[in-house]
Amino acid sequence: MTVGLSIVILFLLFILVNSLRVLREYERGVIFRLGRLIGEKGPGLIFLIPIVDRMVKVSLRVVAFDIPPQDVITHDNISIKVNAVLYFRVMDSTRAVVNVEDFHYATSQMAQTTLRSVLGEHDLDDLLAQREKINLQLQKIIDERTDPWGIKVSAVEVKDVDLPQEMQRAIAKQAEAERERRAKVIHADGEFQAAAKLKDAASVMAIEPVTVQLRYLQTLTEIAVEKNSTIIFPMPIDLFNIFTRWMEKNTPAK
Repeated sequence: MTVGLSIVILFLLFILVNSLRVLREYERGVIFRLGRLIGEKGPGLIFLIPIVDRMVKVSLRVVAFDIPPQDVITHDNISIKVNAVLYFRVMDSTRAVVNVEDFHYATSQMAQTTLRSVLGEHDLDDLLAQREKINLQLQKIIDERTDPWGIKVSAVEVKDVDLPQEMQRAIAKQAEAERERRAKVIHADGEFQAAAKLKDAASVMAIEPVTVQLRYLQTLTEIAVEKNSTIIFPMPIDLFNIFTRWMEKNTPAK
């Protein structure tokens, strides 16, 4: 009798232990009783009826899913490989369990197909230059499609764009040509501004001839910095005119 009672007590303890579940703060348990959904429980300690209840545990933390490289043909018929990263989390654990068989797998497949279809609508230049705009477009589309599953897509980031070798060389040549064009434009603009300033300076000197002499003195000061230089300083013709008039004035008339 004692042995039988001990067996019964051990059996009851075994059932009791297996009926208790502890869920963390970021976990929820979707409970099915004889196959029928009865609700969501957690976090904390929950009790399940043995054999009758079955629990599916769901994590509510953000999941970072790496989308494998996808072969994409852009709108301008260029074949590239693109990979991305998807950030999502479960907002409604009941829908994530009931409405889809495996929400992780379904979300990943949805992300891959959407990535190929969206990038195929853009030219290569848009894909390289408007990365942020394309990321937002991908996030919006995938989030709308996974909403019935209780999934919230918070961000999609395109990571790498693998271009063919010939396309990389073409882009490098295009970038080099663009840099040369900008350099020539900047140089021409500088020449134009310098010519305009020289024109203004010439107009001032034409009105005030003394500015030419001041310019001579400034040039002499700059040259005098080098002590080993031989300086040839041109004399303004106005000085000779003043000397000639003085000589004519002081020469006795015959």
